[in-house]
Order: sequence, then structure tokens, then C-alpha cells
Amino acid sequence: MDGNAVVEKSIEFAVRIVNLYKYLTREHKEYVLSKQLLRSGTSIGANIAEAQRGQSKADFLAKMSIALKEANETHYWLTLLYRTDYLRKAQYESLDQDVSELLSILTAICKTAKPV
Repeated sequence: MDGNAVVEKSIEFAVRIVNLYKYLTREHKEYVLSKQLLRSGTSIGANIAEAQRGQSKADFLAKMSIALKEANETHYWLTLLYRTDYLRKAQYESLDQDVSELLSILTAICKTAKPV
């Protein structure tokens, strides 16, 4: 997109989530949890992209805060899919590492962008 690390990381993560959604629906016929995961996992990057064109610092912070909430929700769905045996340990750990990195980055951005 524009070389921004969090933008690129969120796009790469969204691609992984889309591919996981395809796998879960094809191989496991799992549609409910996987749809929730698809929605929240792709929303992270969409909100980050919107924040890049924010109309103000407050708008930027609002969009990044939504992205942070979506990342947290995505972490929840991944954990639930793992604990209900839809994801193998290696799949879960890899995706969990990616979403944890996004959570850390987004937390830092939101803390830095907040007015003092």
C-alpha cells in the first residue's frame, strides 16, 4: 500500500484470515465462528487504512482504537477455534503470534496518539 509497517502487517494478516476462513468452511464445514473471525480479522486492516486518511488526530485515534478492538476480538475467535479443535496447535500459534504483534503495535500507536 504505502510502505507503512502496520498497514502491510495488517494486510498480510487479513490474507491469512481469508485463507483460514476458506479452509474452515471447506474442510470443517464450520461457518459460524469462522465468519466472526473473517469479519474481525479483516476489519483490523480496514480500520488502519481508514485511519491513514483520518480527517483529524481524533479521527485517526478513533479508527486505530477500533482496529485494536477488532484485533482483540480476532484473538478471542482464534483461541476459541483452537480450543474447540478446529485449529491445530501450529496453526494457532502462528496466527496468535501475528495477532499479538498487531495488538502490541496498535496499543503503542493508541497510547502515543492519545492527548496527554
